[in-house]
Amino acid sequence: MDHPLVSIITVNYDHPEVTCALLYSLRKVTYPEIEIIVVDNASPNDDPAIIYQSYPEVVFIQSEKNLGFANGNNLGISVAKGDYILLLNNDTEVEPGFIEPLVRKLQSDPGIGMVSPKIRFYYAPDTIQYAGYTGYTPLTLRQFLIGLNEVDTGQYDQCIETFSIHGAAVMVPVAVIKEVGLMAEMYFLYYEEHDWSERIKRAGYKVFYVPESLVFHKESMSTGKQSPLKTYYITRNRFLFARRNIRGLKRMITLLYLSFFAFPKGVIAFLFDKRPDLAMATMKAYFWNFIHFSDIRRNQLLK
Repeated sequence: MDHPLVSIITVNYDHPEVTCALLYSLRKVTYPEIEIIVVDNASPNDDPAIIYQSYPEVVFIQSEKNLGFANGNNLGISVAKGDYILLLNNDTEVEPGFIEPLVRKLQSDPGIGMVSPKIRFYYAPDTIQYAGYTGYTPLTLRQFLIGLNEVDTGQYDQCIETFSIHGAAVMVPVAVIKEVGLMAEMYFLYYEEHDWSERIKRAGYKVFYVPESLVFHKESMSTGKQSPLKTYYITRNRFLFARRNIRGLKRMITLLYLSFFAFPKGVIAFLFDKRPDLAMATMKAYFWNFIHFSDIRRNQLLK
């Protein structure tokens, strides 16, 4: 196979030791042509200097403010020199030979626009997190991770076309990015990779899951499980995703369902669980979409 340059981009926000663990695993990769770009998203508590001091080979970019996941990665893409962009969450670690299968798959068919590897949980390394995605259910806009929490016995070792990539690890040709554009920055956190996948599919490209490539994910170390921050952005961006990617009658039905069933149900459930902070985050997420419903123009939404 040819070995075009692969630009690996990861975003750091506090916890620089986690990013350093990823970089240590990247030092062991067998693919010969890589550059590594680390974007620090204005870490408020932990000095990221250990990253470039310990790994001087990386291109280190210090953002003056927290740009969010999409814009942080976009900043890294803007300086990348590779033919392929590989986005990796900083809370991942990789197998030495994980890049070659991804490049090989993209080289095999110019109609493929995105690929993601098999992802297992780092703290349960025999257990699958991602082996592809199902499609969205029309009303609820829910989709499901294929293989989630299953012990990996090889049951998902077939390379297949899938509905969406996993944002923790995704490779995209630069030529596709130039055609379709960067990730939509209005999401800030969550759903931006699915939105990107939808735009790339609308441009006529396919999305593939590549099980020969393996990545381990430490999952949600920055935002925490059921934190107000995570609840706010997942709730807000679920609605935003529907506005951007569903059309016609389906769009209206989905937005009515989210507004008058899913969001109120979420608020009530959090109150019963004695989590008023999460209930408030859910309400703020809904009202953000209500307030911005008319002043975010359609052409802005489709960027």
